[in-house]
Amino acid sequence: MVEEKDLKQWKDAGHVARRTLEGIKGEIVAGKQWSEVIESAERFIRRHGGQAAFPVTISVNEMAAHYTSNTEEVPPEGMEGDMVFQKGDLVKLDVGVHIKGALGDNALTIEVGNGGEHTDQIKAAKEARDAAIEKMHPGTPWHVVGEAAQQPSIDAGFEPIRNLSGHKMERWSLHSGVSIPMYSCGPNNPSYKGEVEAGGVYAVEPFNTTGKSGTVENVPPQGSSNILRVTGSVKIRKALKKGKLKPLGATMARYIEERYSTLPFAERWAYPLLSKPFPEESEDSLRRKWKALVKKLTNIRFLEVYEALRDVDGGFVGQFEHTAYITEGGPEVLTVE
Repeated sequence: MVEEKDLKQWKDAGHVARRTLEGIKGEIVAGKQWSEVIESAERFIRRHGGQAAFPVTISVNEMAAHYTSNTEEVPPEGMEGDMVFQKGDLVKLDVGVHIKGALGDNALTIEVGNGGEHTDQIKAAKEARDAAIEKMHPGTPWHVVGEAAQQPSIDAGFEPIRNLSGHKMERWSLHSGVSIPMYSCGPNNPSYKGEVEAGGVYAVEPFNTTGKSGTVENVPPQGSSNILRVTGSVKIRKALKKGKLKPLGATMARYIEERYSTLPFAERWAYPLLSKPFPEESEDSLRRKWKALVKKLTNIRFLEVYEALRDVDGGFVGQFEHTAYITEGGPEVLTVE
């Protein structure tokens, strides 16, 4: 639970997260590279007093979530052409900010060129977010929140995505163990037991789709999102002592942990750290060393990697997200300008 004395940092993080979305969305135009927008958003966060709580992600059309650019500029599997916005693309921009571990997480969906092809879907996703938040009073069962989130999409002829959830957040933890249904899961669903709690901070993010099944799947291969995270469950000193890590691997693990704690980070943020111990190494050699390092740190469960997500039917996906703090009187949206 967030105490009143800490709330200012959460509000500040939410404020920077919202300003970033609003300040960057105008850069999503036909002909611009995805990576340019991602990097511009991350610079915006730093200029306005925050740090990225996770890499800024761009998800286009059937891509639902969890894709950020990497140093090799490799597109997600199955995508043809360059990672450049095209007129008519349905684009999700997801931005998270932290201030000393206090978090703000928000997202929006826009259509490149504003041609009106996706207006109803965008409107339904936004209304789904707002309808869910309206129900988030202390003591409300989670399935009631899910019912509210589902209805605007169903009414507009879209399917809610059922295997993506909102999530409770705590300091330094984006997903702190409570998932929020964004569809009508029913009162007896074992994944969504419990109720809204006063003092909780929740990321509310319904997704909808033009696909029929309302389901997303991982994009291969493993790690396709280019996002990683320190699990927090492996101590570097113990791993070194037991021979699970060599001294250089332990040093790199410390570099990563000191910079990102247990919040998600981008491959493109961490990969340049290798140039410190290997200043004369060729690019090919550095790539091999980086891949070997990630494989080792993943195998010992020091790191976990994320996959990008896409609609299983190839349907276009819409999403909106706010961070809400629950007071005794009801929800207070923190991701406001």
